[in-house]
Amino acid sequence: MFHPKPIALRGHHVDLEPLAESHLHDLFELGQEPEIWSFLSGKPFVRTQDVEVWFRKALDGQLKAGDVPFAVIDRRSGKAAGTTRYVDIRPLHRGLEIGSTWYGRLHRRTPINTETKLMLMSHAFESLGALRVQFQTDSRNVRSQKAIERLGAIREGVLRQHKVCSDGYVRDSVVYSITSTEWPEVKNGLASLLARNA
Repeated sequence: MFHPKPIALRGHHVDLEPLAESHLHDLFELGQEPEIWSFLSGKPFVRTQDVEVWFRKALDGQLKAGDVPFAVIDRRSGKAAGTTRYVDIRPLHRGLEIGSTWYGRLHRRTPINTETKLMLMSHAFESLGALRVQFQTDSRNVRSQKAIERLGAIREGVLRQHKVCSDGYVRDSVVYSITSTEWPEVKNGLASLLARNA
């Protein structure tokens, strides 16, 4: 059956670890940046209780919906560079979404995101047998759209008035996907991209 579970994944630039309390100090430091939260639900961390509340919500999503949250660990420093998750897991249809991703400023526009997505999709398609991996982003978030397109994902369309943001804004969501038939070519493209940026 298609049931993603918490797992540690090892890469060259990053390791992905199941999200745990031991990551909260690093994530608290990173999550104080207002820019991270421009298009995500939530607010910059001000007190340690803020990251603890965020952590409890992530675990709640794991318990209730089967989400699989990860800490993204920068192998050079050994510290968390950010976080990401498997969400919207659809066992019957062997599909999932990679989302709730954010990184600290120093880790953006580096090989970290590329390798993180390569590892997550490799696991989804090759170990779990996924037929489809999708991504969503706020229609206002042009940087995120460009990053998803660089991965090789296909833009499918826009879900209009899809989500109410924490500030009350009603956002449109842009949806992208990669299918199992497209994965080998996408994987080669990501490997080449990483090799150029090594």
